[in-house]
Amino acid sequence: MYKVGITGGIGSGKTTACKVFEVLGIPVFYADTVAKEIMCKDVVLVAGIKSAFGQESYFEDGKLNNKHIVGIVFNNEEALAKLNALVHPAVFRAFDAWEETLPKSVPYSLKEAALLFESGSYKMCDTTTLVTAPYEMKLKRVMQRDGVSAEQVKARINKQLNDDEKSKLANHFIVNDEQKSIIEQVMALHQQFLKVAESLKSANA
Repeated sequence: MYKVGITGGIGSGKTTACKVFEVLGIPVFYADTVAKEIMCKDVVLVAGIKSAFGQESYFEDGKLNNKHIVGIVFNNEEALAKLNALVHPAVFRAFDAWEETLPKSVPYSLKEAALLFESGSYKMCDTTTLVTAPYEMKLKRVMQRDGVSAEQVKARINKQLNDDEKSKLANHFIVNDEQKSIIEQVMALHQQFLKVAESLKSANA
């Protein structure tokens, strides 16, 4: 199946774009949501986290001790890299398992991930789409959405690759600047992806 990776910085509106694709009948794998789930379900990952960050990484009921983990990795690049090295492979496994459950009638799938490029998972996709938005607009959106300060949002933005760096790795773009229609841009990309998926299907028939 044709795999499309989609990403964007915090506040860019990538989730909004994904919802439009879903309305068009395209299944979306939300990597960040799945990551939170498998941190409590994937036995290999759970064992790895306990080994790296201590048994107190989990409560007795099996739930992740977020406060403990955040306290270790916050502003500690080495610890964060260690955590990502454990989580990302588990998410890759979950994505492969998810793909196996999709009907053969589905023309292509989307993998939505905030760290699509940073994690290297874009290499597992056939093509990538980057959702962009002006910096000040992203700042304002996240402040309003999460009820946090500008400095807190900037700190989160600074932990990700900037749009210029991501643009060098992306194949397609959706501009979410409240001037261009996201729906129209998604529709145009949808038609492109359908054509490629159909051509691949014909070539493999």
